[in-house]
Amino acid sequence: MTLAQLKYVIEVAKTKSINATAHSLYISQSGLSTAIKDLEEELGITIFNRTNRGISITKEGETFIRYANNVLLQYRLLEDKYFGDGNIKKNFSVSMHHSTFATKIFSEIVKEYGLSDYEYSLYETTTKNVLDNIIRAKSELGILYISSFNREYYERVFKEANLSFEPLGTFPVCAYVGDKHPLADKKEISLEELEEYPCLIFDQDENNSFYFYEEIISTYEYKNVIRTSDRGTTIALIKELNGYSVGIGTFYEKGIDDGLAAVSIKTSESIDVGYIKRVDSRLSDIAERYIEVFKEYIEKITKKA
Repeated sequence: MTLAQLKYVIEVAKTKSINATAHSLYISQSGLSTAIKDLEEELGITIFNRTNRGISITKEGETFIRYANNVLLQYRLLEDKYFGDGNIKKNFSVSMHHSTFATKIFSEIVKEYGLSDYEYSLYETTTKNVLDNIIRAKSELGILYISSFNREYYERVFKEANLSFEPLGTFPVCAYVGDKHPLADKKEISLEELEEYPCLIFDQDENNSFYFYEEIISTYEYKNVIRTSDRGTTIALIKELNGYSVGIGTFYEKGIDDGLAAVSIKTSESIDVGYIKRVDSRLSDIAERYIEVFKEYIEKITKKA
């Protein structure tokens, strides 16, 4: 097993393509395929499933790639220390559901730790990508919203992927509407009252389970749906089309935009906001601080509720 083979495997896992990886690494397709095949034979595992439809990562492959990422990270740190200028920047990365709440906390961490010693990454993406980014060690923490409806499903997924979920707070469900929406001034509304208006739902990819939807009341059949992949687009459409989205009702979330209002929804659902990490990983100091600040915000929210 060589460092080159580890790099090849990690790049193929990112691109899901032998051809694209070979092109980006300036090596031949056959040479890349042979290197990966030799590694699989040496380890006695199958890292990638190869079909006419492309490449997918096996369960064994996911575990191997997680360790390979850690090995390469340590190797780069050694290179920087002994062959670089000695100014090594640490990395801190978070993947999350579409959330102003978690973004605000991330910005506080950046302000606190500064830019001279750290490189930061914040990925606002689908549930599947949040999980994949943690499994592949692309991110250290993943922020998810989990409801009573999909909690059991998530627990099975976490166990199979060797991930742990730690709740940070439980919140009620609300609808985000424009401040001029006919229902904006109500204290509480039912889903039936929202039926005639378009519901903005973040697209989770057609191959993903509906249990992965960010919209908490996933069993409810929304009458009018518009799918988006961007939070800014969602907010604009809520305002322009008298639409709404479903999320957590908190003091800080209500202030995300001057043109939005949060109205409580009558439902038995509740939402756990928490973080996931790899079971076999130890959190960095900055990750621990991020969680600490998250808890402080939740404490403030509870007092103001």
